[in-house]
Amino acid sequence: MEFRLLGAVGVWRGEHRLGPVTAQQRTVLALLLLDPGRAVPVDRLITALWGDRPPVSARNSVQGCVSRLRRTLTESGTDAELTTSAQGYRLRVDRDRVDLHRFRDLVRLAQREEPTRGHELLGQALELWRGAALAEVAGRWLPETVAPGLEEERLAAHEERAVQDLHLGRPQNAAADLSALVAAHPLRERAVGILLMSLHQTGRRAEALALFRRVRQQFVEELGIEPGEELQRAHQAILNGGDPARTVPRQSPPAPVAAPPAAPATPAVPRQLPPDIEHFTSRAYELEILDALARKDRVGGSGAPVVCVIAGTGGVGKTALAVHWAHRARDRYPDGQLYLNLRGFGPTDSAVPPADAVRVFLDTLQVPASRIPAAFEAQVGLFRGLLADRRMLILLDNARDSDQVRPLLPTSPGSLVLVTSRNELTGLAVTDGAHQLTLDLLSAAESRELLDRRLGPGAFPGEQGSMDDIIALCAGLPLALAIVAARATTQPALPLSTLPGDAYGSGDSLDVFDSGDPSTDVRTVFSWSYRALSPEAARLFRLLGLAESPDLTMAAIASLAGEPLAVARRLLTELVRAHLVGQRSPGHYASHDLLWAYALELTLDQDPKEERRAALHRLLDHYLHSAVPGDDLLNPNVTAPIMPAPAQPHVTVTPLHDAAQARAWYADQLPALLAAVRQAAHLGFDAHAAQLAHASRAFLFQEGHAQHQVTTHRIALDAARRLFDLPAQALSHLGLGQAYHRLGQFDETEAHLLAALRLYEQLDDKTGQGRTHSHLGHLRDQQGRRREGLVHVTQALILHRASGHRAGQAQALNNIGWFHAALGAHEEALRYCEKALAMQQELGNANGHAAALDSLGYVHHHLGHHERAIGYYERALDWRRGRERVSEAETLARLAEAQLAAGRREECLTTLRQSLRLFTEVAHPGAETVTARLAELTADD
Repeated sequence: MEFRLLGAVGVWRGEHRLGPVTAQQRTVLALLLLDPGRAVPVDRLITALWGDRPPVSARNSVQGCVSRLRRTLTESGTDAELTTSAQGYRLRVDRDRVDLHRFRDLVRLAQREEPTRGHELLGQALELWRGAALAEVAGRWLPETVAPGLEEERLAAHEERAVQDLHLGRPQNAAADLSALVAAHPLRERAVGILLMSLHQTGRRAEALALFRRVRQQFVEELGIEPGEELQRAHQAILNGGDPARTVPRQSPPAPVAAPPAAPATPAVPRQLPPDIEHFTSRAYELEILDALARKDRVGGSGAPVVCVIAGTGGVGKTALAVHWAHRARDRYPDGQLYLNLRGFGPTDSAVPPADAVRVFLDTLQVPASRIPAAFEAQVGLFRGLLADRRMLILLDNARDSDQVRPLLPTSPGSLVLVTSRNELTGLAVTDGAHQLTLDLLSAAESRELLDRRLGPGAFPGEQGSMDDIIALCAGLPLALAIVAARATTQPALPLSTLPGDAYGSGDSLDVFDSGDPSTDVRTVFSWSYRALSPEAARLFRLLGLAESPDLTMAAIASLAGEPLAVARRLLTELVRAHLVGQRSPGHYASHDLLWAYALELTLDQDPKEERRAALHRLLDHYLHSAVPGDDLLNPNVTAPIMPAPAQPHVTVTPLHDAAQARAWYADQLPALLAAVRQAAHLGFDAHAAQLAHASRAFLFQEGHAQHQVTTHRIALDAARRLFDLPAQALSHLGLGQAYHRLGQFDETEAHLLAALRLYEQLDDKTGQGRTHSHLGHLRDQQGRRREGLVHVTQALILHRASGHRAGQAQALNNIGWFHAALGAHEEALRYCEKALAMQQELGNANGHAAALDSLGYVHHHLGHHERAIGYYERALDWRRGRERVSEAETLARLAEAQLAAGRREECLTTLRQSLRLFTEVAHPGAETVTARLAELTADD
């Protein structure tokens, strides 16, 4: 069994694809397989599936794809594990089971072997391609953005195998392999050049010359330029009867800034790389990127050196990656390797000036002092001139900014420059064409691999739970993992369980990472980045430590800082470039756990208590004053709306204009809202805690998040009790009763609904009493006590009429009609439901309108009017799709029965499966009923 990306995407056993069955699921699988073990954000999946215009239900659709993909993986018998985290979805699978990664491993291995073995390995790699990469997927992003890069890798492997054929004296094989490739890609200069050599060496000189003429004509007609100098020289060699393989020189370097004095007759070959990393692990993707950059520059590239900036937060392993790869690649750079720590971030502000760095390199290249010019510009020219005809690897470690690096860059092809920095150094990308490679935290699997390599697998038997705690504590930061491993090695008698225990017990999770050496102490390493910030950005970084949300939007950050959006955006950009804050998904920003702990330490130490509380007040105001209008859009016609206190000055509120936008905002902000409710209650913002929970109730109920509704409303109830706020207590009980009902916990439901009813009676709130009687009616229906239920909903109608609440009256009429239908009085039911529908249409209440249509479908079905019932159900679904997932699932289940009664059996089965999918997604008890019904209907199939 294997996973295929190089052809039709899927899980395959032999030549039989086991799944997935839909193109959308195959897109999700492909994105997860491109980098196994690393989380793929939901927004990236949405972009891959729908581009920049996703449907409102995009997130729900992705969840559905993932759910079905999990089922496919289970049914196919693979040991792959598809998990969910705050960062997105992650597929853990052996990379050798994925054809793309096996292809890349074979190509890399071939480059290190002698020609015969290398040619064999490349053949094995190319056999893994079974068609165009990423075939049969949905969306344009994978075929148009990712697949071309994979196709480039395939073509490069073909070219490399042809080169091996030339080395082995088999030019006829190289010519046969490349003829079709060049016919399909006539402007691919390297392939054309190799084919010219092959044809010439097989005695087909006239054919080689004709090929060059055709290619030259296409370059001129399609690109308006002549072929590159390498092809021109190869052509000239064939005309002169020479060997083009021996006559293709590198491009001439540009003139240096200043004419350098004569260089030594025998240039020095420096070997300055620091020792390789003994326990280096993971980073396979990043190593592949660096390998690709080295291949790009192998024959002189585009006329400029290749520059790559490896950026990331302190302690994430930038230097380790650069040094490890440099050792792997050093044989490609026979003229030497230069290394310099530029000290851009460290215990002192002692960054190496560019003039000092250039002088160090000139000394390394053994230029006599008498030959070194006095002027800095001339020294730069001399350095670049010395590198002009050489292939060198230059590693510039710990750079502070682009200006520190730029004078140290060669200007001619052949050399490769690696730069590591905590800043992004975007200036090098803009003006010098530098490639950006951002280093992320390690996954849990990668963290475990690092500890296993340092400690030895099974070094601490019986402490699996402690190992998991340590991995979570280290937050994927390689420096933190290395410190923990070092402590475990030097204190082997000390159980691993003491490490997380010490950290959590002290209340300071960074103390456990005190290595005793300032250069490797996590807190100190973070401080070097922090000290480089402007005072305003430093304040924002500290305040971010106050927020317990997994991530924050730009509006939330502006509110926390008390700054206008434009100012907050500028400060956040500074933090992002310093890699103290990351963008987890478009518009969402966060620091990893250890940086968050460091920011919290700083704000508790440096910012006055009043300022910290004011910042949190603004953040909670942002969520509350954004959520309340959203709740009004999702839950209209409420007579007792939530009335928060006015927002604090300098709070940014997210404007929501319609129900679809409100629903999308709630879905996007749900983790932050849940965290805000918890934090508000913990810090004494009880009104915020209660009102945020109540403002989220409609969304949580409509989307089937019953357990979240229980959690938030329990917090709200405790907060309301502390405030002695009886209306808020009643509303909390009502929300808890509603959520427990959906979870099927009827005893809890009844207890909370009766508590709400007592409070509303005490408050003489007839509308609240009416709402509670409606919920009690629904409970009695579920309990099979329908005559009692009819009494409750009739009482609800009386109370709503007494208070003048027309939306409540319409709902009550519909409920009365439903109970009459359930009790067999269908004509009476029809009268009540039609009256309810007319009132809901008059009020413009979409949710109530859908409920009335659903009830009418139920009534007509039991009257034997099956086609009319189907029509009403379908109209109800038009209103409910994308709005109320649980209600949509319930309507689908009833529609299926009407379809079956009308003789539409296949439609019935399709509808039931749609209902089951929705019930399953929200973990609703209705899934069991629909599953049983499906089994009953398909038992004889």
